[in-house]
Amino acid sequence: MPKKSRRAKAKHRIRLTEGAQRGTPQQPGRTAAVSELQTEVAPVSTKARPGSGEATERYRYVMAEVKEIGILAGSIFLIIVILSFILG
Repeated sequence: MPKKSRRAKAKHRIRLTEGAQRGTPQQPGRTAAVSELQTEVAPVSTKARPGSGEATERYRYVMAEVKEIGILAGSIFLIIVILSFILG
């Protein structure tokens, strides 16, 4: 049986933290380890992570290359349109 994907694990963590924040009572049959796990899970934040600065530094050339690719693609598309009018 395959392991859970990262997305499934993240969804499970979010549900655990939402339940802990709402103060829902524990279901019967749950162990103490599960309740400890609920308190240890930190909520998912959408703010920038501390390590994102190094990613920005590492891939600083990407935006310039994306612009260059866009300009080349646009010019090739324009040439194709012009040739279709001339030859068609």
